Amino acid sequence: MAAIHITDIEAAINHWREKTPSPDGVTLGPELRALAEVYALMVFHHEDEVAEVGFPPRAWAAWMAWYESTPDTPCIAICSTSQGDDECKGCGRSFDEVQLWPAMTPVEKRATWRRITMEDSAWRFNRYAERARETREEGASPAAAEPEFDPDDEKNWAP
Repeated sequence: MAAIHITDIEAAINHWREKTPSPDGVTLGPELRALAEVYALMVFHHEDEVAEVGFPPRAWAAWMAWYESTPDTPCIAICSTSQGDDECKGCGRSFDEVQLWPAMTPVEKRATWRRITMEDSAWRFNRYAERARETREEGASPAAAEPEFDPDDEKNWAP
């Protein structure tokens, strides 16, 4: 069963704090209040994850609104699983995760995002980090963000 990690709750809280700031520095908006209640219970009980099942409906709606504002896929259009790798060098997902991505729930996708972010070994987090960032910021297709290849640049020949 998939679970929502506390860092995703924190990210959703920060999203809502920025989107609907408190008018008086004390009052919380309804989305923020719903997420804060879940967060407070997680901290009180020393839990890192909360089950998707039984998530309070208002907190779920606020979390989903945040989720919809995040990139859907870690893909940077350099898929080595299509070349036979068990794990994609570009995004860090396993072959199964790449194949099953469209059928995964938002919570399963966020768990995958968390894993590949923690591993920090995929090209999306080093060689092509600027490519992933540019694609997200500009709304361009990953292919449009392809960096120029300079044969005289030593970094293009590094393993």
